[in-house]
Amino acid sequence: MASSLQPERSSLATFIRKNRNELGLAVATLVVIAFTSFVSDSYRTFPAENAKLILRDTALLGIFALGAATVIIAGGIDLSSGSVIAFSGTICTGIILLLAPTDGSTPITDDLPLWILGVAILATLFAAFLIGSFHTWLITVIELPPFVATLASLVGLRSLAKLLIQDMTRVAFDINTGKSNISINDDTFLSLGNEWWIPPTIFVVLSLLLWLLLSKTVVGRHLYAMGGNEEAARLSGIRVERLKWLAYCIGTLTAAIAGILYTSYVGTAEPTRDGLGYELNAIAAAVVGGCSLAGGIGTVPGVMLGALFLRVVIDSVAKTFKSRPDLFEGLVVGVLVVLAVAFNELRGSRGLKKHFFPGALGLLNLLILTTLAGTITFVTSTEDKMRNGLVAAGATFVLLAIRAVAERLSRERAAAG
Repeated sequence: MASSLQPERSSLATFIRKNRNELGLAVATLVVIAFTSFVSDSYRTFPAENAKLILRDTALLGIFALGAATVIIAGGIDLSSGSVIAFSGTICTGIILLLAPTDGSTPITDDLPLWILGVAILATLFAAFLIGSFHTWLITVIELPPFVATLASLVGLRSLAKLLIQDMTRVAFDINTGKSNISINDDTFLSLGNEWWIPPTIFVVLSLLLWLLLSKTVVGRHLYAMGGNEEAARLSGIRVERLKWLAYCIGTLTAAIAGILYTSYVGTAEPTRDGLGYELNAIAAAVVGGCSLAGGIGTVPGVMLGALFLRVVIDSVAKTFKSRPDLFEGLVVGVLVVLAVAFNELRGSRGLKKHFFPGALGLLNLLILTTLAGTITFVTSTEDKMRNGLVAAGATFVLLAIRAVAERLSRERAAAG
């Protein structure tokens, strides 16, 4: 009996070791849901409504997080997804407005023919393909660092969208001064983002396609190889320029799909506001999902769970801090990204055996972490702010001081032995 159970235990241990990041995210998500259910009665009173809302928001984030993860796995970085979302919404609604029938000089955007929506969506995706191709050219031919190339798009595309929407509305409405937003009233277009099941369905289909590409094809293995060591991949005959073209186009195409869905959800394209800061959420979801910023590491299920975990946490923040939850959202996401990156880095090195507080720099950061813990507790407490902040700072200082002393004793023993 013992010999028959041993292979099963071995395969279970292998499965847990291989998928520990995904399993950890699933457990963490359940813990956050349980915590939110405890502090707020919304999950208990309206479970179906909350589940639909979280699934739709997760899908909207996850769709362009898939693209960001593909670029990261390939060894690059794409900072343009937020601006591509804003640009795509402008292009899509602008084309709809220009093709819509008119009543005098006013475009009628109710009950539009399907061909108008089809042309607008295809043209938007083609524009995203061109943006991804331009990124690849800047990186592989002009040899700009990916950070600089996509940073230029982060700034430039949003500005271009602001200029385009002025000219598009000026032509469509035959007026002298353009508008800063475009509203679409067609029910079919609006249903793309407002029917709760459509974004999750698109998210699952895109995830499946990307999983097949990365896990079951030679191209996918080459993407991982290039991300792990680009020079070695090049020397082994892999055409890295074409792989980068593929990765950056996937990044911009997924951002464009998210931009169309976001615009249909809101019903209005406004480049000043749309997708603002979303590129950081995409990178955060990918990193929390297990992607290494050094490249070559990451899975599609991990990114899906990373997006779900982030949305559940953000929703928990909104329900826990009912007064201005947006003030806390960035702080929570930032802490999670730092913890996720640190966990991934430590998992591949000496882990807990690593010395975190060496020398004067270590002692200084011990005090910084203590102050940070006290400050975060102070600003997030609703009652007894000073007391809670001091307690958190004191507890953090004691724990970290014990760790620092243990590290010094260990170093002294190693030097003596």
